[in-house]
Amino acid sequence: MTTGIRHATPPLAPVMARLAAEVAAPHADDVDRDARFPHEAVDALRAERLLSVLVPRDLGGAGCSVGEVAEMTRILAASCASTAVVFATHQAQVECLARHGRTAALQSFLAEVADEQLLLGSAVAEAGVGDDLGASVCALTRAGERFRLEKDAPVVLFALHADAVLASCRRFPDSPTDEQVLVLCRPPGLLLAPLGDDDVIGLRGAWGPGFHIEAEGTDDLILPDQFARVASRTLQPVEHILWSAAWLGIANAAVERARRFLREEPFARLTPAAATRLSELSAAQQQMDELVRSGARRYDLVGDDDATGTMRFAISMNNLQLTSARLVVEIVTRALSICGMAGYREGSPYGLGRLLRDAHGAGLMVNSDHIVATNAKMLLLSEET
Repeated sequence: MTTGIRHATPPLAPVMARLAAEVAAPHADDVDRDARFPHEAVDALRAERLLSVLVPRDLGGAGCSVGEVAEMTRILAASCASTAVVFATHQAQVECLARHGRTAALQSFLAEVADEQLLLGSAVAEAGVGDDLGASVCALTRAGERFRLEKDAPVVLFALHADAVLASCRRFPDSPTDEQVLVLCRPPGLLLAPLGDDDVIGLRGAWGPGFHIEAEGTDDLILPDQFARVASRTLQPVEHILWSAAWLGIANAAVERARRFLREEPFARLTPAAATRLSELSAAQQQMDELVRSGARRYDLVGDDDATGTMRFAISMNNLQLTSARLVVEIVTRALSICGMAGYREGSPYGLGRLLRDAHGAGLMVNSDHIVATNAKMLLLSEET
């Protein structure tokens, strides 16, 4: 299990910047149009060994901090948000294994992630419990030292392209709904059956339909900690940080197109109205940038300390997701008001259609209304100030 602040050597942000510009960006519109998995960009991530940046160094990874991975996610999202969501979701699963996967089998699997650049998906949502990740209907059944799991998950991002999936469930058939564990499910003991088609308007290269999951394996593929601990201290904060970094990347791309429009187009004029919009756009972008960086820095500083389990920390991470999901839509919309028809037109070098559709996915990846309700409950219960 990793401890303290981690740093990559050498910094990998320049590697991601080159990959984003040379591979992700040229295929982004095609990925969006055909709602297909971004094979080219993910293959490039594998080739550069970027799928193991959060794997500890003693297991063959880069040992990055979450802040460093957030920066990589931001860079990638400015070129292709779908690829960035795949990258961010995968890294959150890796962090769960790095911090909570204390069995020999899970440590060996982390080394395999680094060696073979395996891609990990997540199946913590469940049909029948709404947006409550803290409850499960499905449960593990056991025969000797082996488990079996069947689960209906309403959304599993890029499931058919993942090499393994982390799924939540009840520990035993007679366990209460909130006594959950997280289980590593991988072939050949993993079968996925789609529960329908899923054609969404944004983040089209990362999204996936619901799946009926059947999995079996040995008990040492079950993370020892209760899922509530894994979720509150690692999974949810890291997802909020990395997804927020992806939303920041979308916002940065929109701001850059608005600036280029005002600089390059001969018919564009920096009128008082346009100047006001550009100034407001810059202020919102700066606010969002500082929010994401401070959230990542806070997580890295507390490390494995119990501070990640406090209500104050959980509320701050929830607020990061809520605020960044709101700001990205606001920023892209303001950029559109600057670019006008040039931003509204498909095929335009200043087109903002894909960015606007992807931005609206930010508040749906984790239901904003559910986060607000969760925060309200914690605020009423907490004695922290």
